[in-house]
Amino acid sequence: MTGIARADDSDAAALALQGSAPQAAAKPRAWQLFVESGTGESSVRDNTGTNETRAMQRVSADLRIDATPLAGLRTVFSDRLDYALWPSEIEPKHETNTIKEAYFSLQPSDSLIFDAGRINQYSGIAIGYNPTDFFRGGAVRSFVSLDPISIKDNRQGSVMVRGQALWDGGSLTALYSPKLSSQPNSASFNPDWGATNGVNRSMLIFSKRITDDLNPQFLLYQEEGSAPQFGLNLTKLIGNSTVAYVEWSGGRSNTLLTNVLGQPSDKTFRNRVSTGVTYTTSNKLSLTFEYEYNGAGLDKGSWDRLPVVSPLGYIAYQQYLANAQEMPTRHAVMFYAKWQDMMINHLDLSALVRYNVADRSNLSWVELRYHWTHDEAALQWLNDSGKLFSEFGASPLRSALELSYRHYF
Repeated sequence: MTGIARADDSDAAALALQGSAPQAAAKPRAWQLFVESGTGESSVRDNTGTNETRAMQRVSADLRIDATPLAGLRTVFSDRLDYALWPSEIEPKHETNTIKEAYFSLQPSDSLIFDAGRINQYSGIAIGYNPTDFFRGGAVRSFVSLDPISIKDNRQGSVMVRGQALWDGGSLTALYSPKLSSQPNSASFNPDWGATNGVNRSMLIFSKRITDDLNPQFLLYQEEGSAPQFGLNLTKLIGNSTVAYVEWSGGRSNTLLTNVLGQPSDKTFRNRVSTGVTYTTSNKLSLTFEYEYNGAGLDKGSWDRLPVVSPLGYIAYQQYLANAQEMPTRHAVMFYAKWQDMMINHLDLSALVRYNVADRSNLSWVELRYHWTHDEAALQWLNDSGKLFSEFGASPLRSALELSYRHYF
């Protein structure tokens, strides 16, 4: 963790009409800026295997501009700057600037939209692991939180051109993302084209409403030099308070370890799946249980042997996974809770537990966040648990507690 979760946007205030004279609705502001400061302590394992307590401080600034200078023309720019003094085992550099989005959007009619620029193209309905989020690789430049929602929001987009056609009961999206650079660049203020645009890519997304509560989404993704990958997102309402969902992708591919080590191809049809249920109570508490499967990950035996057979391969594999946002092993489960106005108004609780079935390691994260009109205060705690060469036990960060304050301008 190198930060605190991004809070949910405040509820829009209702427009109050005073007196008998007609009142014009206030025009939404075209920009939003917040500055956030955090301080805390962490338990970090050093090179000797000893846990030490380290101080942490950071300052973050987040700017979003969403303007319509002309009818039918929209401009979007979103940028985040993090200046952090974390232990070097967690984050070796101080400043990290992330250009999240920077694009133009043209809407010549109600049914056609064309976009061009850097776009955070996100696909998927699962919370923890998203098999159909094909543009997630290389997108996270700085982890500002372990909250899955924050990770998806604070990553850098890919440069692309995108067109969307909309009609009653359906939509079709087509996009193309070109190769701009061969190598990523982690310099603090570099746009890092190589991380998000290192290869030519294209994708089609088709959605069709079948019934009021059944609206499947089909995806076709093509990356230069690789076989096509197919995807499906499907949700179904069960009763009045439970939603079940399935997110699937599949296609011919190597195992992740084969890609990392450059071994001979072992391509076959591999599946990735996230499926779960979300139950929401009448007092704004949502509970989600999710099962996750990665057919390109390692089975238990291979995962246990890797650090013994190839220590350098194990390190390279972990680094690759962090960049690709992939699961290292085949099976995992996740529990996620969100409670708005917990006990008192404006106090929100978020909690996450991730469990690796193969090595029995786990990650726990909890956040309390209180909202005012233009300010927020948050307290966040996390803990990594597991043996040394497990998914979460390998992290040098063992636990952390952080208090932060955010002001919206």
